[in-house]
Amino acid sequence: MVYTLPPKIYDLWSWGRNSYGLLGLGNTTDRSSPNQISSLTPWLRISAGYNHSLAIKTDGTMWSWGRNFGGALGLGNTTNYSSPKQVGALTYWSSISGGEFHNLALKTDGTMWSWGRNTYGQVGDNTTTNKSSPVQIGALTTWLKVSAGFYHTVAVKTDGTLWSWGYNGRGELGDGTTTDKSSPVQVGSLTNWSSVSASNYHSLAIKTDGTMWAWGYNSFGSTGILGVGDTITRSSPTQIGALTNWSTIPATMKGAFSLAIKTDGTLWTWGYNDRGQLGIGTAGNYQGRSSPVQVGALTTWSKIAAGQRHSTAIKTDGTLWSWGRNSYGQLGLGGTDYAVSSPVQVGSLTTWVNIAAGHSFTLATDN
Repeated sequence: MVYTLPPKIYDLWSWGRNSYGLLGLGNTTDRSSPNQISSLTPWLRISAGYNHSLAIKTDGTMWSWGRNFGGALGLGNTTNYSSPKQVGALTYWSSISGGEFHNLALKTDGTMWSWGRNTYGQVGDNTTTNKSSPVQIGALTTWLKVSAGFYHTVAVKTDGTLWSWGYNGRGELGDGTTTDKSSPVQVGSLTNWSSVSASNYHSLAIKTDGTMWAWGYNSFGSTGILGVGDTITRSSPTQIGALTNWSTIPATMKGAFSLAIKTDGTLWTWGYNDRGQLGIGTAGNYQGRSSPVQVGALTTWSKIAAGQRHSTAIKTDGTLWSWGRNSYGQLGLGGTDYAVSSPVQVGSLTTWVNIAAGHSFTLATDN
């Protein structure tokens, strides 16, 4: 299958914690409001790692910046950069996913490439050696979606099969074991998986029938983080409720909580809530939810991103919203309030297109 890039041109913005230069602004100063990155460059795709950033331009080139531990930036070295640097010279990258210190990318030909820290085999090249430049994972041209978690990766092929690799000490690979895997292994035999999302020690997925599934570690404090109503860890996919109208999950998740959007445009959250990251008006160590709970009553949510302890979302009207921890200004609200427990609009623009959240920073594109 051949993938083509849509003819869109977006401006790129960043805010929040700026250690290691992860905001891409040429310095290491934190920002509490959106700041534009390279105003003359046409950015298309974005992804936030734990403390680094990735982006693809409309010409198909890939760029990275921020902390370069384990070669996470893919530049052939381990030097931190505070401005975007091109990864190689290729012009046919189509999608990217940033984990803690490893990353995945797909080319327009459907091949999958990976690089960065590889302690548990999360790069997927059948080794545990760090890679500071992209390496191809196998020879297949049928990869559709990938999501890089902290130490593991989940992916879906064009045939609807589900695959995972990397660290598996809490069952986050979903293959029924707790054994690490250094190359892709199929999860079950189903062919109706449509999207995936990897986090610290758990994973989410949606099937083509609209059901949502979770697996991996399931206890943070007194809260279950899988959304299945308990705190029992699962090493195989377990359905979250019985609904068949789930449509959207974050590209990646950086903390012990999750977000999801239903086909009716409602927003739902669950998991740990110490800084109000669930957006339900409460915050505290014992204010989490072990099952999905609705955020307000609106039916206009379209895009979501989950940081370590903050959340951000875009509505169908193009407005941008955020909530949760704000110690570094990662909410983009112009201050560093300790926490915000309900969605608050970021500025007044109605042109936001996409979002990505790292540990304590946020990326977004607008048109």
